Amino acid sequence: MAKSEHSREEILRQDTEDLRKLGYTQQLFREMGGFSNFAISFSIISILTGAVQLYGYGLKFSGPIINSVGWPLASVLTLCIAASMAEIASAYPTAGGLYFWSFRLGGKTWAWSTAWLNMIGQLTATAGINIAAATYLIGAVSHILNLPDDLKVPVFGSLTNWYFQVFVMTIILIPQILINAFGIRLTARLNGISVYWHLIGGAIIVAMLTFWGKHHNSFGFLFQHEGVTSPLEAASATFADNTTAPALVIGDFKMHSPLFALFPALKSFYSTAPFILIFSLGLLQAQWTYTGYDASAHVAEETLMARKNSAWGIFLSVLVSAVAGYILLIVLTWCIPNGDVKATATDAYPVLYIAKQNLSNFMANFVAVIIGGAMWLCGSSSIASMSRMWYAFARDDGMPGSVLLKKIHSRYRTPVWAILITSVLSILLCLYAAAYSVITSISTITLYLAYVLPVYLNWRNKRRQSGEFTTLETAPWNLKGYGKIINLISIVWVVFIAVLFSLPPNEQVLWTMLLLGIGLVCYWQFYAKSRFVGPTSADELALREGSHEP
Repeated sequence: MAKSEHSREEILRQDTEDLRKLGYTQQLFREMGGFSNFAISFSIISILTGAVQLYGYGLKFSGPIINSVGWPLASVLTLCIAASMAEIASAYPTAGGLYFWSFRLGGKTWAWSTAWLNMIGQLTATAGINIAAATYLIGAVSHILNLPDDLKVPVFGSLTNWYFQVFVMTIILIPQILINAFGIRLTARLNGISVYWHLIGGAIIVAMLTFWGKHHNSFGFLFQHEGVTSPLEAASATFADNTTAPALVIGDFKMHSPLFALFPALKSFYSTAPFILIFSLGLLQAQWTYTGYDASAHVAEETLMARKNSAWGIFLSVLVSAVAGYILLIVLTWCIPNGDVKATATDAYPVLYIAKQNLSNFMANFVAVIIGGAMWLCGSSSIASMSRMWYAFARDDGMPGSVLLKKIHSRYRTPVWAILITSVLSILLCLYAAAYSVITSISTITLYLAYVLPVYLNWRNKRRQSGEFTTLETAPWNLKGYGKIINLISIVWVVFIAVLFSLPPNEQVLWTMLLLGIGLVCYWQFYAKSRFVGPTSADELALREGSHEP
């Protein structure tokens, strides 16, 4: 026992020394082991959230092939990105990792850009996860209690009203905030539960549909590519004069599409709906599921043996999710009732529809409970990652309100104000983007741009043999001779999806990203450029000043 304690003390000392060399004082408690570090990223990826909530989205565009071919394609390319990030995490094990990586690899402008993209991505990801949980919870309760679809609720009008879903999301957030505020030990324990919940729960769903499912389609059915909605239909809306045309929709407001007006040929392209377009649009289902695995880097300062455990946490969370998610999606698609893709894809809750049509009421309700619990756990993990990123950037005075956001609770050693403020912002975001695919597209684009900037800088510096870059000496988790090609594949794929997920039917994403980009450039040029200096050392005086209870 004494030897074990001594070993732990040696590990803590080494982690603290590694952090000191990077310019930071140990402020957060190191309570997470390798499994807990993996668990937080795996929980945020959550195959029972993204893959399930967007199941109908991919299916309506591309048909079953989006699961049998689209998922593994996105998985392999995402693994390249995860491996590239893991190598850098091994060299720089700090909270808010990506932002610090970009600073060391490219300087303060790159760091500032990475931080804002990452923070916005974290915010939209948390919003997407919890609004998905709210939507699914409403659907699950409706199915379990056999409530009519048109049931009226006070104030909001109906169960499917977006603002009612935001209200339920707010209720869901309260216990998540409290758990994250009360310490990393409790959060880590919950993340461990989440891993088993996802893996065992997913296995139970697969087993029930395999052995007791009433509908099993042919092998060939899994590779069909008949969608039920054309891209033009998905990008269009009906106006007051009863005409239907491509539209930009923001909540209840809609106008004729500026993009289609600027590029009239788009209408013809969308009308013909080439397979490459509909297949690519459907990839949002897989690509949004694979977000949030940077969490392993964000909690590096709370992880033992951070240089290796954070890197493995990033990589393994994607790998395990890829395998488990593929099995789940293949079985769900295999069990589409009577092979009716349209009925499944257009149902408000397609996975619950599959479960209800295949299983007894008890089993179908059990599936709903498993998925609902997984979504809530996913949201809780996402808040932990999001708050650490915001805290890390605020610690270096990188944003308005940094004085408050960087405060650490004196007892729990958690960034309580960062947790509270970012959670409230995630609710406000949903009031703006009243469409689930819009939120998921924004989070996918901003997060992957944040992921790829330090990867690009590392690749550039290696190629030039100048500046800092990962080596066998600096990064124990290393891609060795394969690093440059894996980095390049990652860069090309992120550029592709950034363009793809800004296209209609997610045109709101395009204009939001353009406005966001203009706003950030103006903010940088006229304010932050002269004030922001990048990561700064945190001494014990700063710790005492920033650790008052809120």
